[in-house]
Amino acid sequence: MKIDLLDTLRKKNPIAFNISNFVTVQDVANGINALGASPIMSEEKNEAEPMVQMADSVTVNLGAFTEGQLEQISAVTTFANKYKKPIIIDPVAVGAVDYRKERCNELLDQIDVAVIRGNAGEIAALADVDWNAKGIDAGEGSGDLEEIAKKLAKKRNCVVVESGKTDIITDGEAVVRIYNETDLFKLHVGSGDMLSSTIGCFCGVEHDYFEAAQTATAVFDVAGEVVAKSMAKPLAGSFGVQLIDELHLIDTKTVEKNANFD
Repeated sequence: MKIDLLDTLRKKNPIAFNISNFVTVQDVANGINALGASPIMSEEKNEAEPMVQMADSVTVNLGAFTEGQLEQISAVTTFANKYKKPIIIDPVAVGAVDYRKERCNELLDQIDVAVIRGNAGEIAALADVDWNAKGIDAGEGSGDLEEIAKKLAKKRNCVVVESGKTDIITDGEAVVRIYNETDLFKLHVGSGDMLSSTIGCFCGVEHDYFEAAQTATAVFDVAGEVVAKSMAKPLAGSFGVQLIDELHLIDTKTVEKNANFD
């Protein structure tokens, strides 16, 4: 794992273009900025091309979109492919709502993506595996999580990051598991969105997206775990603020010391 990519990111200060959702946009922007990248957001189709041209990566969150916004998302991702900018897709709740799954698959059919980041229910839905998803939560299922993630990675020819108690990162063949975690991630709505945007930042400085996704996930997970262990009580609201603080403070030595993966 290339943990020193964190130093590279801060040196290069990549521009991370995010199509976020209104629920978590501020956390996402602050998280990107704290980490050492430069966030830029847009909801306007007419500025899609210049926005993509200036960006180093494009992260698309499908948590709260309208049909009109889908036109902008289609334009942005088409330009991202044209200008060879990595696309990270966060398919929020596609396992719970057929409409979201249909629109997400339509988008994935039209473009090439670098990374798909979702929970078990979302990844299973896109891999066409039965799963009892619950809203934005992973829900329950009995399938092999690694095999489901690998199936989607092969289907879409991309890296898949499957978030959970153990985070699974795969390119369809190799698998990396990261064990750093805290239950406070579940209590802070937006933690998953922030992870997706963090992956986007690292993909903006590393063309090996499998490596970028591993490092991004380790950095984010360790930051969350460090904050959780420092809290006398598990306070969900305070956790979100302190997570952003820790993303600013965290360094390669802290990640190397605390990252638990194989």
